[in-house]
Order: sequence, then C-alpha cells, then structure tokens
Amino acid sequence: MKLVAAALLAASLHTPATHDVQLKTTDVTFTTTDGQRLGGEILQPAHATGELPGLLLVHGSGAGNSRRELRAEAEAFAKQGMVVLAPDKRAVGYDKTHRDYSQLADDALAALAVLKKQPGVGHTGLWGLSEGGWVAPIAATRSKDVEFLVTVGGPGLAPLRTQSWNAANKLDRAGVRGSLRGAYAGLHRLVADAGRFPEAYYDPAATLGKLTQPVLAMWGAKDNQVMPAESAERFRAYVRGSLTVKFFKDAPHALHSDENTLTPGYAEAVGTWVKNVAAGNVPASSAEPYPAQESRSVDTPPSAWWESWQLMIGGMALMLLAFLAYAVRRLGAGSWPARVLAVSGALSVVGTSYTLMSLLMTSNGQGVTTGPMLLGRPVTWLASQLLAAVAAVAVITCLSRWRTASARVRMVAVAGTLFIPWALYWGLLVP
Repeated sequence: MKLVAAALLAASLHTPATHDVQLKTTDVTFTTTDGQRLGGEILQPAHATGELPGLLLVHGSGAGNSRRELRAEAEAFAKQGMVVLAPDKRAVGYDKTHRDYSQLADDALAALAVLKKQPGVGHTGLWGLSEGGWVAPIAATRSKDVEFLVTVGGPGLAPLRTQSWNAANKLDRAGVRGSLRGAYAGLHRLVADAGRFPEAYYDPAATLGKLTQPVLAMWGAKDNQVMPAESAERFRAYVRGSLTVKFFKDAPHALHSDENTLTPGYAEAVGTWVKNVAAGNVPASSAEPYPAQESRSVDTPPSAWWESWQLMIGGMALMLLAFLAYAVRRLGAGSWPARVLAVSGALSVVGTSYTLMSLLMTSNGQGVTTGPMLLGRPVTWLASQLLAAVAAVAVITCLSRWRTASARVRMVAVAGTLFIPWALYWGLLVP
C-alpha cells in the first residue's frame, strides 16, 4: 500500500522543474485563542492536481513579524509541491521582555486549522525557524493535525544558555578577548534573574521526548546564533521517533545565501523529505556528521541569592553613592588613598556599566558594536579594569590606616571592600 500511495502522490505532484512552477496565492485570516485576528498568505502550485502536503511556517523571534519575512521559504517550498501558509506573527503579548511559547504554539495551531481546511490539502505539518524550533515542537505535541515537523536552526537547549553562547560568539567575531566574554554572558543572566529575559530557562528536552511525528532537523554548519552540534545532540538524545539530522556546509543560521535566497539544496531537501513522509515512506533515523563547533555552551543556572539582581544593582548603587559622596566633598582635601579609591572606584563602576549596556543595546543579528579597541578589549572596558586595579590598591592602603582614619575614610574603605568582590565577579581584576 505504501508503494501505491507513493506512486499516486508522485503522479499528483508531477509538475515542471521547480523554477518554472507557477504559483497562486490566497490571503487568509485566523483568530488566536485570546481573540487576535491575524493574517497570512497561502502559496501553492497553480496547476498541480490531487492532494498536496500542507506546511505551516512558524516564525523566528521578533514581535509582529510579517508573512513577507517568510516569502523566500514560502515560494521555494510551494514550488517543491506543497501548499504553504506563511502567517503574520502576533505583536500584542510579545516583546523583548515577555513572550509565551505555549501561546505561540496555540497561534500556530490556529493557523494550521485554516490551512487544513483548504481544498486539495492532504497531510499537514509544521516548519519552525530558530525560536520556532522551540514553538513548533510544543504545537506538534498538542495536535494530531501536525503529522510531520521540520526545524531550521532549532535550539536544543534553553534560551538563556543559547543566548549566552550567541553573545560570546559576537564578541569573538569582534575580536574581543579576556574576561569581558564572561561578564557579558553574566549580564544576560542578571537580566534573566530580574525577570526581563522571556522563557529564559525553558528546557525543550521534555517536549522533544513527546514527539511521535517524523522530524527533519537542519542546521547551518556555520550557525553562530544557535549551537548546531549541541542542538543536534539534544534532538538525537530525546526524539524517540524518526529523526533526520542534516547540516549544510558553510551555511548560516537561517540557511539563507542572502536575504532573499535560500542555501542551495535546502528547499529540495525539505521538499523530498516531506513528500516521502506524506506518502507514508517514513525514513529510518539518520544523522550527518556534526560540524566543528568552535566553543561549547556553558550551563546558566538561576542566580544564587548572593548574585541576585537586587544585591548586584543595590550594591553598585551603594558603592557609587559612597564613592561620589567622598569624592565630591573631599576634592583636593582629606586622605589621599581614600580620594584615589573614591574616584577610581566610581569611574570603574560607571565604565563597567556603560560597556556592558552598550554591548547589549547594540547587539543584533549581525554582531555587536564594541567601540574603539585596545589589546583585544573595548577601551572603556580596559580603562575600567585599570581603574579597578588602582581602587584595589587604594582599598588595601585605607584598611591599613583604619585605626587612625576618620569616619568618612572608614565609610569609603567599607565601600571599597564591597567593590573588590564585585570587581572580581565581573572580571575587572582578571585579564
């Protein structure tokens, strides 16, 4: 029966070479579980006959992403003999500090229900890009209408761990060396601890373990946003059914040669796999050799109480207040070690905060802006490190004169004793 089904499907999909396939488009709408009305566009071969597989595209990260952002995939997959729905993505209830993968999965299923009802649509499945590699598997566990699953750049580990690896990669590509790499990853952990990093600790392992559909998981071998080898390891460890793991040499995260062109062979790989699965020819699990991954990701557990965002931010504020209070009132007078500590400590705290926040604010899909560099470090970071070293020496000097020191000098010395472990934590006193 499988051979008969395969033959019938092949006959129904008999079309000219893909570059000659004419497409027709249909605008549709769907309603989310919280009442949002979103649009989408269905693309399919104009002259194909019989049932075709249906494929819903699930966006990567970003609020309110338009269907137009998936146009290259939608056209390429439709020319492979599929009915493809490229939906718009919600903007309400999704932003840089809040998102709900479960809600996004329900959005996908609402769109899939519209695709399923289209004339000529047979077996249906999901395709998920990047963040969609977390969302689409959740949807697949909730509906029998998801009969197959394709992921591209699907992360196999938690969002915070993935983002920390991504952030370190951006610094590496910018030529940054030394302790700033760890400090920048620590900033992301601090943001997550403050509740401003959405879904930070979501672990996809349990969801991957519930999948029963055939899965095609693909990564670019040069993916620098999601760990390709580690993610593939996790997919292979937890997906129990048919899993096909494929890598594209020299390809980036989204498998695009440029903004509007897919990596050669990518669309054909998806088309062939989907057609086989839809025809009942589910392949045995297989995996291509893993690409070289220059660095492994590092576990990012929730912060301990002593490194919580409240203590970190509060401690910085108290130190800065103490330093500035002494520096302003004792400018040109008072104990010279205390003046040096107050000025260097305050400038180091400000410089550290500025460097880390500027990296965070300038980070995008292409990389990060470091500003002027010296010795493999942004000048502002290097200056903060030098000032921290000066402050550390001044702290020791102030403490050695504790018995004869005034109350104001003792106050700034206490602030300095807090500054040293803080500076060590953020890598200011290490190369």
